[in-house]
Amino acid sequence: MPELHIDGSWRAAIGGATREIRCPADGSLVATVDEGDERDTEAAIAAARRTFDAGEWPATPAAERGALLLRVADGIERDTEEYARAESLDTGKRIVESRYDMADIVACFRYFGTLAAHDAGRVVDAGSADVASRIVHEPVGVCGLITPWNYPLLQVAWKVAPAIAAGNTFVLKPSELTPHTAILLLRTLIEAGLPAGVANLVLGSGAKAGAPLSSHPDVDLVSFTGGLHTGRAIAASAAVTVKKVALELGGKNPNIVFADADFDTAIDFALTAVFLHSGQVCSAGARLIVQESLHDRFVEELVRRAEQIRLGGPFDEQAETGPLISAAHREKVENYVAAAIVEGAKLRTGGARPESPALADGFYYLPTILDGVAQGSHAVTEESFGPVLTVETFTDEDDAVRIANDTIYGLAGGVFSTDTDKAQRVAARLRHGTIWINDFHPYLPQAEWGGYKQSGIGRELGPGGLGEYVETKHVYHNLRPGPGHWFSGGPA
Repeated sequence: MPELHIDGSWRAAIGGATREIRCPADGSLVATVDEGDERDTEAAIAAARRTFDAGEWPATPAAERGALLLRVADGIERDTEEYARAESLDTGKRIVESRYDMADIVACFRYFGTLAAHDAGRVVDAGSADVASRIVHEPVGVCGLITPWNYPLLQVAWKVAPAIAAGNTFVLKPSELTPHTAILLLRTLIEAGLPAGVANLVLGSGAKAGAPLSSHPDVDLVSFTGGLHTGRAIAASAAVTVKKVALELGGKNPNIVFADADFDTAIDFALTAVFLHSGQVCSAGARLIVQESLHDRFVEELVRRAEQIRLGGPFDEQAETGPLISAAHREKVENYVAAAIVEGAKLRTGGARPESPALADGFYYLPTILDGVAQGSHAVTEESFGPVLTVETFTDEDDAVRIANDTIYGLAGGVFSTDTDKAQRVAARLRHGTIWINDFHPYLPQAEWGGYKQSGIGRELGPGGLGEYVETKHVYHNLRPGPGHWFSGGPA
């Protein structure tokens, strides 16, 4: 069956190209899919434009759009195993993680399904009985949605659900490496009753299938999640036609651990922060910033626990984390670690491919800890987007904040301390869009997601506020923290 969906019909790529999708865990062939290019994307844009301009879909009552999203949520929940299996085969991540992702995706569609019916604008007092004044929320128009490979369907949901809730039409271009859950979603959208031409799906590379979404004059908004270099190029291309732009471009996220933190809790979350999904998480806590007096004990325990983490494929019930997405990405991580060592970082563990023959056909890399990294060095300014933790130290509260904010990024960060006042003070001073206190990684669909500085433009989720005139920060404070033993070992 053809995999591109344009103007209500499934079709093959115009140029007849295809791409093999292989599982990163063992190199096995998952499927061969159609590979679109600029012509397919332009056809999809034209369909989205016609459908929006015809006016029937934008005029659909918000309650009806909300009800459709709730049906989509029900469909994904019903087919969780099919979705999770497809996600795991494309990404190599553990099936249990994919199931968790599906639960978050269902929550996202339900949140926007409920919000759609209630976000109708507001009345504004004009100061005169002879004037009626109101704020009206209207759809932007045609949205170009470009999503990454690390959390394929979750990232799609964050863009598609609000686009539908607001009455937009869209062209979705998922990563060429991980297309299958996007294909499944289109089928669920159709089953839920989404009119033809509202949702259009093109597969292919960013350079070919993705490029028109930021340059074409008939696209009103482009939303992209991915790397900083590509995000800059998209913003420049979109500027020619002055499109609305939403960019989430990753981060170099600090995880600050004070000496008064609960030791076992902080250890567990430090491991989870960086080694979940082999570090392929935009909000990964890849920078451990630990108070000097705690450093030796803390890092020693981190190393012990990291060396016990079990690697394996999606359906290996003993595995605790999986492979990197591709051979090229693993090589990038290897080069990152090598450069850090040249700059003076001390390799405490990892820094190599696993020796097990059972993992030889996958793109695995051992959990890695680099100690003694220098502020301003390559290791602490650039993303590895892999299972690599860098360790820095600080003396006091001011020093911790200074070090944590010394980055071009500002996506997320963590603070661990039993002193609530201190943790809240530090969270308030950090220039990052999401701050977890005594926790790391929780996601709430009702909270906005985005970053300060070069982590992005705009916000992916949430009910909005004062727009571009404020930075929006989500502070998530776990009031009853405790160790979860996410990875092997537990307390010594």
